[in-house]
Amino acid sequence: MPELPEVETVKRTLQPKLTGLKFIDVQILLPKIIRTPDPDEFKEKITGKKILKINRRGKYLLFNLNDGLNLVIHLRMTGSLVICRSDEPLSKYTHLVMVLENGFHLRFADMRQFGRIWLVPATSMDNLAGYKNLGIEPLEAIFTISYLKKELKRRHVRIKPLLLDQTFIAGLGNIYTDEVLHRAKINPERLATTLSPREIAHLYHAIRDVLQEGIENRGTTVRDFIDGNGRPGSYQELLRVYNREGKPCCHCGHHIVRKKIGGRSSYFCPACQKV
Repeated sequence: MPELPEVETVKRTLQPKLTGLKFIDVQILLPKIIRTPDPDEFKEKITGKKILKINRRGKYLLFNLNDGLNLVIHLRMTGSLVICRSDEPLSKYTHLVMVLENGFHLRFADMRQFGRIWLVPATSMDNLAGYKNLGIEPLEAIFTISYLKKELKRRHVRIKPLLLDQTFIAGLGNIYTDEVLHRAKINPERLATTLSPREIAHLYHAIRDVLQEGIENRGTTVRDFIDGNGRPGSYQELLRVYNREGKPCCHCGHHIVRKKIGGRSSYFCPACQKV
């Protein structure tokens, strides 16, 4: 699933090319991806709207349109949003084509069909299920060591599932959580309440550093991710533990292990990340 660095990369690749342009037509090839309003109303409302700005909140893309509307897109597991020429062949899994006034297309494709799209008034964002309960943005100034320490001390749960909880911190997923915990040398099964102040500081810096590195390397492409120009990311070349079961740890040489934690595959070094 695209995580914060991947969604931020899509935003950064699309924003300079789309800002100021209008949607002049829409082709909905898979109606179920439009959650609200109904597909016919979606097409009617978005046609003629200008893209004022593109933002990101957690794993959501937010297109701020004129007339007080927001186009909200969640890529889920295999979704992609790509700008391309109108004469380029449609991919097999293209579900939405938004025609721009400059003749280009903005196409949404999703092999597993889990992605979702909403068109809602900007004033109604707090009513959007999933979005309204998002936790703090980990790259913003409001996210501090003090904040993290206070929140961890009242969460008697394992640290890996907690970091995956979007109501706790917005944007972290399985890949970056494993990388963060390895960087901080914290076992994914540790209880959040047992972390020392020193470990919490290490975790804080690991969260920010790993996410920034992911963005600088244009995201991680393990299977499907591509940016707004259709290009894969490169952070997969720098991963230290994720998807590296049986390979040596870059710190100590011990073999990386994989274990199901909270229903998710977790990769870690049992030597560096001791219980």
